[in-house]
Amino acid sequence: MIHIAVVSAYVLLLLGVSVYKSRTIKSDEDFMVAGRGVPVYMLVATLVCTWIGSGSLFGTAGLTFRTGISELWFSSGAWIGILMVFLIAARVRRIAEYTLTDLLERRYNQMAKVLGTITIIVAYMVIAGYQFKGGGRFISILSDGAISPETGMILAALIIIGFTILAGMVSIVSIDIFNGSIMLLAMLVTLPFAVMSHGGFGAVLDTIRTAQPSHLEPMGGHDLFWVIGIALPTFLLLMSESSMYQKFSSADSPRNARRAVMGMFFGVVLVETLMMLIALTGFAIYADDARFFMADGTVNRAMAEEIILRIGFEQLPTLVGSLLLAAGAAIVISTGNTFLMVTSTNVTRDIFQAFFFKNATPGQVVWMQRGCILVIGVLAYVMMSQFETILEMALISYTMIGASLAPALLAAFFWKRVTRIAGVASIASGMLTVVAITLLNSIIEEPSGFLALVLDTETIAIPSVIVSVSTLVTVSLLTPRPQESDWKEFMDEGPAAAGS
Repeated sequence: MIHIAVVSAYVLLLLGVSVYKSRTIKSDEDFMVAGRGVPVYMLVATLVCTWIGSGSLFGTAGLTFRTGISELWFSSGAWIGILMVFLIAARVRRIAEYTLTDLLERRYNQMAKVLGTITIIVAYMVIAGYQFKGGGRFISILSDGAISPETGMILAALIIIGFTILAGMVSIVSIDIFNGSIMLLAMLVTLPFAVMSHGGFGAVLDTIRTAQPSHLEPMGGHDLFWVIGIALPTFLLLMSESSMYQKFSSADSPRNARRAVMGMFFGVVLVETLMMLIALTGFAIYADDARFFMADGTVNRAMAEEIILRIGFEQLPTLVGSLLLAAGAAIVISTGNTFLMVTSTNVTRDIFQAFFFKNATPGQVVWMQRGCILVIGVLAYVMMSQFETILEMALISYTMIGASLAPALLAAFFWKRVTRIAGVASIASGMLTVVAITLLNSIIEEPSGFLALVLDTETIAIPSVIVSVSTLVTVSLLTPRPQESDWKEFMDEGPAAAGS
C-alpha cells in the first residue's frame, strides 16, 4: 500500500502543477513552445526526460538482461547523437521554427515537410503507444497483479493524454523539473540497495560469471555488425528527434539551447548507465527465477523488460522501492506527454493550419491541437497491439524516424551540395525501406541466410540507412547545385549563436 500511496501522491502533484500551468496558456506559441522563454535548467531537465522513457525503463533494461554490459552500445548511439546535436542547437533556436518539419520545408520544400510529417506521426504514435504499454505493465506491478496489464494500459493512456491536453509544452517543461530530479535520485539510490540485496558487489559478479559470463564482455558475444545495428537507431533518432527541436525553440536564447544540450548529455549518460547497472544486478538477482526464462532456457523478453520495476517492488526496502516506482511513473508520463505533444503539433501546423484552417485564431489553434492530442492518443493505443515487446517497438520507430529524417537533416546543416529533390527522395526511401522490412517480417516467419540478416529487427537500421544515404548522395550529385540562398542560414552560425 505504501508503494501505491507514494506513486499516487506524486502523480497528483504533477497533476496539480499541470492544472496551475494550464491557466497561463494565452496563445498557440505558449502551448507549442512555452512562449520561447524556457531557462537552461528547465530545458536540461525536459530534454533528459524526453529521452529517458519506456524505451529505457523497459527496452534498455530488457536488452541488458539478455546481453549484459554490451547494451551500452545501444545507449551510446544516443550519446554520440547528443554531441552532434550540440553543433546545431543554436542554429535551430536562431531559425526559431516550431517543428523539425518546418526546418525541412525551409531547406528543401513542402513535399519534404509533408513526408517528414507522415513519418513523425506514424513513428511517434508507436513511441507514445509503448509508453501506454509500459504504463500498463507498471500499474499491474504496482497493484501486485490486481489490475491487469491490459486495464493498466487504458489507465496509463488516460493519464498521459489528460496531462498533455491540459497545458501542452508549458506543462511538460514544468513537471519535468520534478520528473528529472526524482529519476536521477531514484537511480542513484536504487543501485547500491539492489547490489546489497544480493550480498554485495562480489556476489553479483560471481553470479553473472557463473550464469552468463558473456554479460561482462564489451561485445557480449556479438559481432561488429550487431554493434553497429544496435547503436544506429538511437543515434539516428537523437539526430532527428522532433521533440528536441521543438524544445530548442522553447529556449530563452540560442546560447542556452547549446548549454542545455551539454547538460542533457551528462544527464542521459549518467541515468542510462545507472539503469544498465541496475538491470545487470537484476540479472544476478533473478538468474534462477523461472519467470524470467522460457522452457528452452532462453530469456523471456517481455518479463525481462520489467526487471527494474520488479527490483523496486520485490527487492528494495519499501521507501526506496517507492522512490524507484515514482521515478517509473515520471519516466512513462513525461515521455508520453512529449511524444503526444510533438505529434499533435505536426498534425495541427503541418496539416490543419497549412491546408484547411489558415486563418485560425491562436485560441482556435490551441483547441485544435488539444483535439489532435486526444485522437492521436486513441490511435497510439490501438497501434501498440501490433507489437510484442517494447524494445521491438522502439527499434522500429527509432529507425523509421532516423533513417528517414536524419540524413536529410544532417545534410541541411553540414553539406552545401545537397539538393531539394535529393532531400525529398532520401526521406521517402528511408521511410519506405523501414515499412517494407516491417511488412516482410510479419509475412516471413523464419527468414534464413542473407534475408534473415536484413530482416533482423535489432539491425533494421543498417539497410534502411544505406538506402536513405545512398539516395541522398546519388540524387544530389545527379541534380544541379543548390543556390547559396538555399543553404546559407543553415550553415551560418550567425551573431546570435555566440551571444547570450
